[in-house]
Amino acid sequence: MVAIGSCIGSGIFLTPSQIAGQLPSPLLILTIWGIGGVITLTGALTFAELGAMFPQAGGVYVYLKEAYGDLAGFLYGWSYLMVISTGAIAALSIAFARYMAFIIPLSANGIKIVASAAIVAVTIVNILRVKAGEVFSNLFTGLKIIGISAIILIGLIWGNAAFIANTSTSQTLPGNLISALGLGLIGVLWSYGGWQHASYVAGEAKDAQRTVPRAMIIGALIVAAIYLLTNLAYLFLLPVDEIIQSKSLAADAVKTIIPFGGVAVALIIALSTFGTAGIYTLSSPRIYYAMAADKLFFRQLAAIHPKFRTPMNAILAQSSWAIVLLLFWGTFEDVITYVVFSDWIFFNLTAVSIFIFRRKRKDVHRPYKTWGYPVTPIIFIVITFLFVVNTLIEKPLHAWAGLIFMGIGTVVYLFFKKR
Repeated sequence: MVAIGSCIGSGIFLTPSQIAGQLPSPLLILTIWGIGGVITLTGALTFAELGAMFPQAGGVYVYLKEAYGDLAGFLYGWSYLMVISTGAIAALSIAFARYMAFIIPLSANGIKIVASAAIVAVTIVNILRVKAGEVFSNLFTGLKIIGISAIILIGLIWGNAAFIANTSTSQTLPGNLISALGLGLIGVLWSYGGWQHASYVAGEAKDAQRTVPRAMIIGALIVAAIYLLTNLAYLFLLPVDEIIQSKSLAADAVKTIIPFGGVAVALIIALSTFGTAGIYTLSSPRIYYAMAADKLFFRQLAAIHPKFRTPMNAILAQSSWAIVLLLFWGTFEDVITYVVFSDWIFFNLTAVSIFIFRRKRKDVHRPYKTWGYPVTPIIFIVITFLFVVNTLIEKPLHAWAGLIFMGIGTVVYLFFKKR
């Protein structure tokens, strides 16, 4: 349940239009979602060994610091604040506004205003009451299950399979298929994101060597099946051309069968994305706390409010920068490209670290060892490396923006080190 719940988020409601734009073929669309399942499985099995070795708070930050030194760990935490977490909050808020625009017509500037207001709202709620995180989590989990179930049932029962067979010839296959698959992976990896959290509890599992790989394999298969079924439902409800053009795909798809169903689905997804943004707003300061404890980050960001017992400074800093990213990039697609590129550089380096620890820390107790080692981590490392390189070539503006912030982070690290 942890493996499944940490994966399935709001991405499946948001990214299929972007992916179809890169891969305008039902077969390729379903193929790229299957590839995402393979990446998720191999990554989770690899990270599970690291999670069992280092069960303390911090996750990827701790793995990178232990494998490569303080600079690598700092750059991850820095990028989490400047790119990954704040970018995710911005993207989810844009998604919230886009689905609200299905209910109440909004201009492009109107979407930015509503998205910014959503960030302000989750910031206030999370500062005033930590209990809100639990409320958001429960609300989000329930709504995403309702939304996904509705789309699959409506699409597969009442949809039209002829849409797949009669895909419009106006959408030709991409000339460079490998590059197009790489670009399609941006949305796929965003949607599968979260699998790494399941690996962190490997050290607490009973009979870890047996239960962890079973949980990860079953979890990855179920998530991949849900995503494939959802995409199949979309393809049954709308032609590929219309999928590409849709700004609120889930609502547009359901509307074709149930006229008023589109509004209901849009509202469910809007609330779900709003709740997810709330979860991100409160959970990310754990990384800043771990860095501050190592005297490698601004201690003020790890401070706890004396009355509300919430990390107010970290939340305010995150939310302020998230609004800046929202206004700068403007679109959901641009924001997630910026986020996913930077995030997966660190995931790749983290997977490589398993070979470093196997060589340098042979005496460390490992409650769980990666199933299929060394093939499993190698598959993950090769695919993610090719993805990062392809994104750098095809989306240089987004990639270089992330790299520039890493460069700035190096300067900031040297400042802390000097002090």
